[in-house]
Amino acid sequence: MTIMEFVGCASTAYGPTAGLFAFTIMKDPIRIIILIASAFFWLLSLLLSSIIWVCIPSESALFLGVIFSVILQEIFRYLLYIVLQKVEKGLKKVYIPNTNTEITNNRHILAYVAGLGFGVMSGAFSLANVLAEVIGPGTMKSEGGSEYFCLVSSIFTIIFTLLHTLWSVIFFNSIENKNYALLSWVVGSHLAVSCLTLLNQQSMYLATLLPGCITLVITLYLAFRVWGGSCHRGLCRHQNIVPNLN
Repeated sequence: MTIMEFVGCASTAYGPTAGLFAFTIMKDPIRIIILIASAFFWLLSLLLSSIIWVCIPSESALFLGVIFSVILQEIFRYLLYIVLQKVEKGLKKVYIPNTNTEITNNRHILAYVAGLGFGVMSGAFSLANVLAEVIGPGTMKSEGGSEYFCLVSSIFTIIFTLLHTLWSVIFFNSIENKNYALLSWVVGSHLAVSCLTLLNQQSMYLATLLPGCITLVITLYLAFRVWGGSCHRGLCRHQNIVPNLN
């Protein structure tokens, strides 16, 4: 039973991410490099968050720790954007025409890869300890808790992984176009969903999962519009627009 739960939770949390990596990242060396670099930036934000965590009084450590962690993640997302802007010319020089990649011509793809790197590393750290306990010898369950904790944690892992990917697409575009409304949505929704997860301590899973899923749908739509998509009479289509790189 423990192995079945482990496989189920791991597949729920990491299955879609593995699919995205296999179909959109794995065959392109440039995208792999950017993915690893963005994951490293997320790790740096985690390191600083850990330092702040140690300095916060214990009675308010959890809530303030979440707030500072989100702020630092967004700061490092912005720093990653600056770094990618600086190395853009270098990416063009090492561009391999036969790899069928648009990463040097379409900044939305650059943002997507960077966001997926953020999401992959965030998901790896958020569920690794839970999966380590689930594997055995018994099913993890805290005193007074729910047996659905592992499943809910897995669902939240994939939600945050996808959100980080979409947030980066919106974030990079909003910085370039100085769209502060979209920028506020990225930071605000990140703070809101992260703080909502604190309700899981009281096993209020529906109160956290439902807003999380709604936020994911809204963010997906905003990213779709940012990428050049449009909806008319119930039909959605993508306008094949490549932004100006100058």
